[in-house]
Amino acid sequence: MADGSTHWRDSARAARFFFVDARAAFPLLLWLLHMRIWTFILAIVTMIFFALLEKYGFTLTVFTRWFRNFLGGPHKSAHPWWKK
Repeated sequence: MADGSTHWRDSARAARFFFVDARAAFPLLLWLLHMRIWTFILAIVTMIFFALLEKYGFTLTVFTRWFRNFLGGPHKSAHPWWKK
């Protein structure tokens, strides 16, 4: 360690671009490459989406699993409908 301020345990932290999550900064890069109003709005909406996920403590993987479970509903069949 050169200065002692970094540690190997910090490698699990999420990547950040200043104060923004790196996944949320990617649409901003797309907007910088293709400056149109619709790409700007898409970038802002995506950044707000990732900010809300972070506020509620979700990661993208956890959110997609939660959303899939939400769409499936409370009743889970053990057998497919086509084999009944």
